Amino acid sequence: MIKTTRILIVSLLLFNGISACFGGYMLISKPDGSGLDMPLSLLEYSPFSNYLIPGIVLFVANGLLSLAVAFFVITKSVHYIKLTILQGFILIGWIVVQMIMLQTVNYLHIIFGALGVLLVVSGILLTKRNVVT
Repeated sequence: MIKTTRILIVSLLLFNGISACFGGYMLISKPDGSGLDMPLSLLEYSPFSNYLIPGIVLFVANGLLSLAVAFFVITKSVHYIKLTILQGFILIGWIVVQMIMLQTVNYLHIIFGALGVLLVVSGILLTKRNVVT
């Protein structure tokens, strides 16, 4: 069960990390949103005039950090369970803030919000199984 949960966690982290690195890179390289067909009008209710800062935050907080946590889970580094839970909360926070700022909800919010919840729940399950952190 523990091995299966760790495989699930690594899969979720890799999916999130690769997706966020791609999306973040596209927003950084084309801050007008044209790389992802995202009009600037989506930012109407946010403090941003383009996607550069959101792209950087996406790339680092959800992309690089997810990939780093996946590495820690694979290598069974100290505190990998806590890092998994933290990354789940970072992802959930990102999605909630994004929905508030964009004042919209779409299927990607649901998918990645659920992914964040799965990371948190999976980490808690490992903690409850008395796995040494």
